Amino acid sequence: MLSVSSEPVMPTALKILIAGGFGVGKTTMVGSVSEVPPLETEERLTEASLGIDDLSGVETKRSTTVAMDFGRITIAPELVLYLFGTPGQDRFWFMWDDLALGSLGAVVLADTRRLDASFASVDFFEARGIPFAVGVNCFDGRRDCTADQVRTALALDPTTPVVLCDVRERRSSKEVLLAVLEAARTQAAARPAMTGGH
Repeated sequence: MLSVSSEPVMPTALKILIAGGFGVGKTTMVGSVSEVPPLETEERLTEASLGIDDLSGVETKRSTTVAMDFGRITIAPELVLYLFGTPGQDRFWFMWDDLALGSLGAVVLADTRRLDASFASVDFFEARGIPFAVGVNCFDGRRDCTADQVRTALALDPTTPVVLCDVRERRSSKEVLLAVLEAARTQAAARPAMTGGH
């Protein structure tokens, strides 16, 4: 007779960063897909940030992430996805290297009204060889650009996934995360070929 072990299964933890410029929707994305109430480190914007934080295009923004956002998705009993939303302002970028340690991949959220705010995030992940997908957050359902236009504007590698999304919607945010997982799988599969199988 077979016996079933009652030992608890220790899940494999996968870490994905949600990055991008100031006010692009990182906190919203983590909150839309997390199965637990997300940990947020939001603080109210004050006059002290005037001249430091660029509010162009996000003039109605009233709070900002000062450390990170954190959420969790259980894919299977043995597989858990942890989401870490990064702060978007330049003054908090010293945290990015620590947050990136051990990450499987990343989402770079982009706003077509301010695509230039995405370059630093793209450069960060490319320089570290961390696979990523670009999620174009279509605010208010606006689709001003195609995925190919965004790919060209950001000078992305042809293999980098670009997904038009609305991060307020769980299903839409999940599509971006699936694109990251696919990019990580593709990069991992290519690695033995690039190193000659060693």
